[in-house]
Amino acid sequence: MCRAGGVPDPAGNGAGMDAAFTALLEDSAEDLYESAPCGYLSTMMDGTIAKINATLLDWLGLEREAVVGHRRFADLLTVGGRLYHETHFAPLLRMQGELRGVALEMRRQGGGRLPVLVSAVVKHGTGGEPLLIRTTVFDASDRRSYEEELLRRRKEAERVRAEAEQARVEAEQARVEAERARAEAERARGEAERAHAEADEARRQAEADRTRLAAALAVLQQSLVPDSLPAVPGLETAVHYHTAAPDQLGGDFYDLFPVAGGRWAFFLGDVCGKGPEAASLTSLTRYTLRAAAHHDPEPASALATLNAVLHDRYTAGGDPRYCTCVIGVVEPGGEHGSVTVRIASGGHPPALVLRSDGSAEYLPTPGGLLVGILPGAPIGTAETVLAPGDTLVLYTDGLTEARTGPGRDDLYGEDALRAFGAGHAPAGPREVITALTGLLESFGEGLDDDTALLALGVPAAPSPTRPPTSPTS
Repeated sequence: MCRAGGVPDPAGNGAGMDAAFTALLEDSAEDLYESAPCGYLSTMMDGTIAKINATLLDWLGLEREAVVGHRRFADLLTVGGRLYHETHFAPLLRMQGELRGVALEMRRQGGGRLPVLVSAVVKHGTGGEPLLIRTTVFDASDRRSYEEELLRRRKEAERVRAEAEQARVEAEQARVEAERARAEAERARGEAERAHAEADEARRQAEADRTRLAAALAVLQQSLVPDSLPAVPGLETAVHYHTAAPDQLGGDFYDLFPVAGGRWAFFLGDVCGKGPEAASLTSLTRYTLRAAAHHDPEPASALATLNAVLHDRYTAGGDPRYCTCVIGVVEPGGEHGSVTVRIASGGHPPALVLRSDGSAEYLPTPGGLLVGILPGAPIGTAETVLAPGDTLVLYTDGLTEARTGPGRDDLYGEDALRAFGAGHAPAGPREVITALTGLLESFGEGLDDDTALLALGVPAAPSPTRPPTSPTS
């Protein structure tokens, strides 16, 4: 008897080898699934985990009973992974039906992180309707370490090569200069003096050009946002805009303006890209929202109008451009000076509410998709009441995605922002914006994106034990 391929079995072991091989072939599919060298899980279309294998549970240190039917796939990811999943992974999977080799990070039970490569495919029924999502997870820890080591060595080699090349260039220049000095000492001095004068003039001209460019960009940037916020009866407001690069136009925008019925509309958002194209998109977005809100102040309606305009103008023509945005309307006249706030969001970070009792909470708007990416994109809505002393804070992702830590490898994140807000509550809009401005400055080089901040609040009622003070705005 021979093995597969025609190799003879050792004498006397033919029957034993056949039995072992048969046993391997009879290995159950369930064992193969549970003990696979990679993680498997199946989720419902809303992300709820319906099935998960033992390999992935062991990697994460979780129990099957605590996961199946109780947690979603996004719950297994880190904060940065969840943000990427909600804004990129999940929308692309819904559009394409399949994604392969996406790098994410999962949370271990003990607080550690597990770098993984994720592939997912949507299973459809006989009628074409999506039924569930099948996901495969590969441990990318060794790959991550290998890539980081390769990158480090590559940078080191490039640095050494650059230093050697610089030394060679400098040596060659020194040799040429020495020969030229020996041959034509007087002429060289004259040329050097003239070159020095020309260099000074060029430097002065370049500095003047940079100054004019910066001034022009500043004027153009100011045209994309209001010069100042209007005074709103019964409300305090404050705003701050941080531009990451003074030589580039930013893509963040905001506005506050009156609409019909004694109400006030406001919005804040972030367009994709930078430079002139982003400025054009910002201008179109801002004025579309203003016009839509004047026509119909309902936030979801105004955001739907913007989505239709961006999709028809850009995405439908093969040049997809989009933005994240939150728009709201303030209705005064509540009891004891309170106001009702209704908001709608398209893929934007949730608003933060600082309450007069010292607590801080997010105002979630789940389900909202990037504005302009799809026709009829879903829009998340929410409503709350701001009592005296409450403050609503809107922000762009430059704040929560600021890089922190010794190696600038971590994102600041929404959890840290909520803790920061709770540490300053209760606080009025100006106080909140001042504190957040200090926080942005503390990030240093970790803040590499434009950031817009907008706060609206109901002034706190004066203390009964102290005489009221005159309002400052």
